Amino acid sequence: MTPKRPEGAGAVPKPVESPAPKTPSPEQLYAALDLGTNSCRMLIAQPKGSQFHVVDSYSKSVQLGAGLESTGKLSRSSMQRTIQALKTCQQKLRRHKVKRMRLVATEACRRAENSKEFMAKVRRETGLQLEIIAPEEEARLAVISCAPLVSRKTEQLLVVDIGGGSTELVWIDLSAVPKRDRARSIMQMKRGFNREGSAYPEAKVVDWISVPLGVATLKDQFVDVEDDAARFALMSWFFEENLSEFSPYQDQQSREGFQIVGTSGTVTTVAASHLGLKRYDRTKVDGLRMSSEQIDKVIRDYLVLGPEGRRKDPRIGQDRQALIMSGSAILQALMRCWPTDKLSVADRGLREGLLYAQMSADGVLEDEPH
Repeated sequence: MTPKRPEGAGAVPKPVESPAPKTPSPEQLYAALDLGTNSCRMLIAQPKGSQFHVVDSYSKSVQLGAGLESTGKLSRSSMQRTIQALKTCQQKLRRHKVKRMRLVATEACRRAENSKEFMAKVRRETGLQLEIIAPEEEARLAVISCAPLVSRKTEQLLVVDIGGGSTELVWIDLSAVPKRDRARSIMQMKRGFNREGSAYPEAKVVDWISVPLGVATLKDQFVDVEDDAARFALMSWFFEENLSEFSPYQDQQSREGFQIVGTSGTVTTVAASHLGLKRYDRTKVDGLRMSSEQIDKVIRDYLVLGPEGRRKDPRIGQDRQALIMSGSAILQALMRCWPTDKLSVADRGLREGLLYAQMSADGVLEDEPH
């Protein structure tokens, strides 16, 4: 499977998803919906300073891409589950009278032969107009959502977004940007990678890649391997093989000045397990720094637990026990390629990037991202 290619941990972020103190007027609201291979997620938010307050949110596992790997199409049952979730989103948008919104779909809809028919069905049954975005835009939006987590000491940055159907990696050189402007220079990427004529020193994108392997699609590749540990090892090896076209893959990086920011359910679940949380707490997870050794220990514990033990673990659960292992295989491959003491956990991603981009375009955010 050929990857698609184009022709800071020291920062302490303000909470992005803080609740709004009172009900704002509809004119102040923005919405962002991310329909992925596995989940349907939406945020409705109000700009506040350089961040935003969340007014309402929604997240549902819809498994839109179930069976896509073998059939090339979205199944009838997957589409129906997703449309039910989208109806809930539509009700929330209507209740809050949101006018400014961006509703996007990613890898499953990019790949499915019947995605046009599905988009038309969504419009008929929910009234929502979904937009299928390209891998580059998905990568770029994930990058800008993570800007507040970038350390002023970071000179080389790798942002990793592990999705259900694909994984985006963006390598950014910040060495020419003054330390105080490094996070802000990443926010400027809302208009595209490597823009000309910016008012600020440019963050340089060394390379980026969208690997068509996410937690759901990678799991499906090895569903016939019965042994849990063997399946995990094969998934990790296979994902690393798909990184060979990524130009920094062969380069050895110094740990000094290098930071990885990981955004995904996999990364936040691993972080919650590392902290021993009985109940997920975003304020403890978002911005947490983890070393390669700490990540490896959590993954080894997952393997010791086995499928049944992972199902019973409250941080993982019945629905995610198989997906957490494919996600962990991706994470382990990344740590093997670029071991670091500075992996920053980001409980943020495409939705937040969509909100930042909309609000910034309207000039309602302050310049400083943190």
